[in-house]
Amino acid sequence: MNSTKNFFVHNQAICESEDIGKNTRIWAFAHILPGARVGNDCNVCDHVFIENDVQIGHRVTVKCGVQVWDGIIIEDDVFIGPNVTFTNDPFPRSKIYPQQFARTVIRKGASLGANSTILPGLTIGTNAMIGAGAVVTRSIPANAIVVGNPAKIIGYVDARPVRNEQITVAGKVSMQLETMVKGVTLHTMKKFADIRGSLSVGNFGHAIPFKPVRYFMVYDVPTAQIRGEHAHRICHQFMVAVKGLVHVVADDGINRQEFILDEPSQGVYLPAMTWGIQYRYSPDAILMVFASHHYDATDYIRDYDEFRMLTGCSRNTLP
Repeated sequence: MNSTKNFFVHNQAICESEDIGKNTRIWAFAHILPGARVGNDCNVCDHVFIENDVQIGHRVTVKCGVQVWDGIIIEDDVFIGPNVTFTNDPFPRSKIYPQQFARTVIRKGASLGANSTILPGLTIGTNAMIGAGAVVTRSIPANAIVVGNPAKIIGYVDARPVRNEQITVAGKVSMQLETMVKGVTLHTMKKFADIRGSLSVGNFGHAIPFKPVRYFMVYDVPTAQIRGEHAHRICHQFMVAVKGLVHVVADDGINRQEFILDEPSQGVYLPAMTWGIQYRYSPDAILMVFASHHYDATDYIRDYDEFRMLTGCSRNTLP
């Protein structure tokens, strides 16, 4: 520990910044420039370079061989694996500098796997997980798990897929199943089948727990694309994959589950103040959504951190 400061700097490291938090440890051959800001309880490992216009929050781990360039903000509790590559200029030229470097933000709790590459100007969402070697070419939603080049979402943290086939229906009786997510229920509607074909039916206010005033359908969604990524303040929704397969993630700010809709007789109910995501559409998927209210742009909450704050799960910020 430095005798005049409350953080540790290895005698073979260069730390020019005075804005280093309590109990942070800076190891050999690291170099931190004067304008950088590093929070409390961080671990900056060997051969890390941190430029001037950089903000790093509390309890951040930066493993060996990482360069953090101007314009990068790293929030609290982030893990940056060995040799992660940040970029801050989409069209770099030697000795030609942009008026302002692109701003990249790594949100609270995110983890960046070894050798992943983050292109400039992106936001990596809260608690997102970037796989080793992934090349991230666009912003990543909160809690998403991404891998590959270019990086694609393959799942969501702590959201184990649940198939509606876990709900068995005896005869023609509709059933519903409570889930781990507050207010969210899975439904299996009545189904009739004979040589003429199949029919599925659900009564509004009974099998479907509200009377809708609007419906919309989502289809022709490229497999790599994501829909939703928002919550509603007052609107309730009921979703049915009338054709194909769709993965639906529901999140109440604490608990998160992923549901696989692949039968027209199955549905999921999302009450107001539920963060909803739909992704991994099959090429032929058609998602029917019933809504309790007419469209109102002000009813949408599109920022996950704001949603968590409104549900009482606020996040810490760098003071």
